[in-house]
Amino acid sequence: MTEQNIQQQKQFNVLLIGDDCIDVYQFGTVERLSPEAPVPVFKMGSKEERPGMARNVKANLEELGCRVNYLTGRTSVKTRLIDERSGQHIVRVDDDAFSDPIQIFTDIPPSYDAIVISDYNKGSVSYSLINELRGVYDGPIFIDTKKKDLRKIPNCYIKINQSEYEQLQTYPLKSLLIVTMGKEGAQYDGEHYAAPKVEVVDVTGAGDTFLASLVYQFLHTNSIKQSIPFAIKASSLTVQKLGVYAPTLEEICV
Repeated sequence: MTEQNIQQQKQFNVLLIGDDCIDVYQFGTVERLSPEAPVPVFKMGSKEERPGMARNVKANLEELGCRVNYLTGRTSVKTRLIDERSGQHIVRVDDDAFSDPIQIFTDIPPSYDAIVISDYNKGSVSYSLINELRGVYDGPIFIDTKKKDLRKIPNCYIKINQSEYEQLQTYPLKSLLIVTMGKEGAQYDGEHYAAPKVEVVDVTGAGDTFLASLVYQFLHTNSIKQSIPFAIKASSLTVQKLGVYAPTLEEICV
């Protein structure tokens, strides 16, 4: 039996907490400029809705076979206008919905194999929530966050991108920080992990795919260093698609 078949037989239980979003892709055409201002006139065509932010992490985890219990606050909507002939992204319109921090009123069941936090800074995730979860749950916690004071986040795997890393005010106390760098790969604990060279179409959702894939592979291997290349491979598949995309296990394992 191949490693891939073994992985397909396993299913993990994950608690996912984070900021919710729906990504709307409004396709259309641009054939002229407005007579009112030097801006394109966008003629509406077809429309698609896809999961965004933490909801996209959920989609990626589920595509890999995980069972996900998802806790979130209000839902933001991000609308992208796309020229259907060229695939060019013309403009994005954000309708952000800010939430009160999520509160946990019951014990966290030990049946969860991991807790995943997707924090886009829309209010659903507070420092106190993270600390409360760390205090009552003994398993691995993975966080993708835009927070800048990482010293307040104890003993969790934290994934941020290069831009977020450069804006940090404090660093985590332990070497649990993973920094993604797009086409340059990722860094963890002083080690660089290269990314495959691919044609990048759209980076939307690549970080969500990285996070979900990192968690999935860690639960199989119990090794963060073995999980990072798997997550890089998965996110390299996502960036070759227009919009968010959840790669299958078969695609990643090829």
